[in-house]
Amino acid sequence: MAGRHVNLERLGAAAHATELHAAFAGRPDLWTYMGYGPFAAEDDYRRWIEGMEGQRDPCFYAIRDLSSGRAAGVAAFLRITPDHGTIEVGHICLSPALQGTRAATEAMVLMMGWAFANGYRRYEWKCDALNRPSRRAAERFGFSYEGTFRQHMVYKGRNRDTAWFAMTDGDWARLEPCFDRWLADGNFDAEGRQRDSLSALTRPVLVTTDPDRAAG
Repeated sequence: MAGRHVNLERLGAAAHATELHAAFAGRPDLWTYMGYGPFAAEDDYRRWIEGMEGQRDPCFYAIRDLSSGRAAGVAAFLRITPDHGTIEVGHICLSPALQGTRAATEAMVLMMGWAFANGYRRYEWKCDALNRPSRRAAERFGFSYEGTFRQHMVYKGRNRDTAWFAMTDGDWARLEPCFDRWLADGNFDAEGRQRDSLSALTRPVLVTTDPDRAAG
């Protein structure tokens, strides 16, 4: 998947382990809500990638920042169910250099676009309910909150309540122009500051799945 600011490449140890480990170095907080990591040694991270590369589900991608030419993040498709037209995005880990950039947003948009272009009708985002940055990011990208599954799983020795978000193909028809508008060069001034926030553009598309709340 190729964009203006990033390319998404199937994750591979030989191509990406060194660059990604360096990009994540010194930031153990990036792994707080992951079921694995942090990786103190590059060899440990390389072995983890070797266990993931080539899998069909989850299907991992390295995010290559075209401004630096280096891999700077990871994301994956998972729980891929073509019979029902559902697919999830997860395992998102962005280096500090990639966070908050147009490149990071474009990476997510490329993955959404691929999913809906290939016939999926529901695109999911799930996270630990305590992970407020992930919850904010989901809604910024136009995923609607659908509820929290209490005591959904245990990882790293602690409970996880899981917040569920999703968008549908109908939502995507309204969201895609929002992303085009936000990513356009004209939305940024000479210092790179956004004129219209993505949250403001996508907020009207968010829906509630609670019929009582929807009724008033």
